[in-house]
This record gives sequence, C-alpha cells and structure tokens, in this order.
Amino acid sequence: MTVFASSPITALVDVPVRYDLAESTCPPLTTGALAEAAALADLPLGYGTSRGDTKLRELIAADAGVRPDQVLVTVGGIEAMFLLAQATCGPGDRVLLATPCFPPARTVPEGLGARVEVLPLSFDDGYRLPLDRLARTLTPDTRLVSVASPQNPSGVRFTDEELRTLLAVVAERAPDAVLLVDETYRAATYGDAPVPSSAATLSPRIVTCSSISKAHGAPGLRIGWLTTTDPDLYERLREAKFVTTIACSTLDEYFATRVLRRQAELLRPRARRLRDALDELVDWTRHHRLEIVLPDGGAMCCLRLPADRFTDDAVPEFHARLAARDTRVAPGSWFGESDRVFRLGFGHLPPDEFSAALDRLADALPRQRSAAPTAA
Repeated sequence: MTVFASSPITALVDVPVRYDLAESTCPPLTTGALAEAAALADLPLGYGTSRGDTKLRELIAADAGVRPDQVLVTVGGIEAMFLLAQATCGPGDRVLLATPCFPPARTVPEGLGARVEVLPLSFDDGYRLPLDRLARTLTPDTRLVSVASPQNPSGVRFTDEELRTLLAVVAERAPDAVLLVDETYRAATYGDAPVPSSAATLSPRIVTCSSISKAHGAPGLRIGWLTTTDPDLYERLREAKFVTTIACSTLDEYFATRVLRRQAELLRPRARRLRDALDELVDWTRHHRLEIVLPDGGAMCCLRLPADRFTDDAVPEFHARLAARDTRVAPGSWFGESDRVFRLGFGHLPPDEFSAALDRLADALPRQRSAAPTAA
C-alpha cells in the first residue's frame, strides 16, 4: 500500500536538527551575494504583474527554449502545481501520478477533488518509468499525468526517448490529458556535466515547472515558474494565478532575476561540490553495504536498508537511533515508499559536516545484521 506522510514532512522547515541529511537543496545563497543594499533603496514595492517580471521571464524562457510569453512566474514550484491542477482537474477527474514523488504532487489534485491514481516506480528497477503499466492505467477520463525529471526523492532523470514515448502513450490513451514534467532539479548537475535541455518544447501537451529553490539554493525567494506552449492553457493558468495570489513579490522577483543572470557562475561550484559529495556517499554505502540508486541530477538520492541484513523491526530502530543523534534523513513514507528506503541529501551541508553526518548515520545503523530465514 502506498502511504504519504504529508504532515511529518513539515519538520523540514519547522524542526531544525544539527545534521540535516533530509534537506534536498544546495547551500543557501545570501542577499549580499546578489545585491548591495544601495541597489534596493529605490526598488518600488508595488504590485507586479500576474505573468511575472518581464526580465525574469526572458531569462527563464532563454534557458527553457520557449518564448517569454510562454512563461508564468509563480510563488515557488508548488503554486505552479496548484495552478495546473486547478486549470485541468475537477471533482472526479483522473490524475495519474508516478511515485515516489514530492507529496504536494498528490495532495494538491486530491484537495481539488480529483481521483489520483498512483503508478509506483521501483527501487529495484532504478525508478525507471514502466511505460507498459502506465499505458494500462490511462483512460480517456485522465486529465493530468504528473512526473518529475530528475525525480524527488531519487534524482533519477528520464531520457528524451522515454519522455517522447510517454507523450505518445498519453496522446493515444488520454487525448485530453496534460503532461506535467517537474524539472525543479534539472540544473543541479555533477562536475562538468552540462545542464540537460528542458522538456518544454517537446509538445504543447507538456507543462514544465521549476524554481530557484533547489539547484540555485534560494528557497527563501518564493519564486518558481511554469511553461506551456499552448496559448489557451497559458491564459487559463494566468487567470488562475490572478484570482489566487494576484502576483509574486516584486522583491523576490528582483532577486530571482539576479540569480538567473548569474546562473552559470553560481551553478559551477555547486556542481563540483555535488560531484565530490556523491562520490563520498557512494564509497560510504559500499563500506556499510547499503543499497543505493545512483542519481542523474539533484542534491539527493535514495538508499535502502537491505532486507537480507536488516529485519523489519530494525527499520524503525534505525530512524529512532538517528533522531537520538540529532541527525535526520527523509523516510520513504514521506514520498509514498517504504521506510526501509530513505532520501539522503548530499548538497546542503558543508563538506566537513557532511562527513560528520555520515559518521552519525553509520553509528545509527542497527546492530542486528541479518533477517530471519524466509521460505522460498
């Protein structure tokens, strides 16, 4: 059974711990790194526009390969999800959601009365998309199909071929459905790897969403966006934004523009840091014999306590021992997985603190190392 624990995940922002390995962002930027106080003195704090600041939309559009009038700035990526669900789903409409996933991807359409059908992706299959099972789940009543690439919590990215095949399947089985591709972690790459192209231009059926919260390390600026090349859908989304939040904060939009203007400069050292931290984590998992799905992007990945070494009773023991050490990971139940799986963020802590957190994680591993024999 798929379980989503939407309330405990609020601990990420409400309950601090000394070593937070549940965090999925890169290190936070500071306002001083983006603008001096004198530059803010004459910034007018009036209403912005429902579309979003023109310069900000131009920067987003250039990166995604669309036009500025195909970009809608939102209050974080979560508002983008809300607006799309509001514009496409009514009570009883079907939504198909690939899990594990960011919890609001499910709770938002459910809150609007939609019928959410879950397509579980498998740790053992590397969280790849099972297109045959997906096709059987789609119906003509499906109005929204929701995936993330790279995924949260696994960091696994879908290939362009997988997305094109997904588009073809949706067009055939659910001709009135919109495909949401959450690209929040697209810019969080490793080492010298280039930032992959956006899916925004693949089809008018695709809506992408993203933000500067994760890869750029600016979640305190509540700025996200969505893109669509369907003009009618764009207008419905813009109208939905106007009757909810009206506009984004002009101050947040100003700083977000500064972030994206310096995107290449800001992302380069973060990519090197992510590469180093991921290499350290992989070595750590080999030493402690934990299972890992290697991520393609993002500041987090999924680990698993092997069933042949850790009993079911050892799983809650592990999480309790870790909490007693003022350290936290994100249990799988936050995302629709078993708690034997957990998300580990490797981009947020400084290198020395990350190493110390892994030491605490190792110390929290239960001493019971083998499970009872099971029948074949």
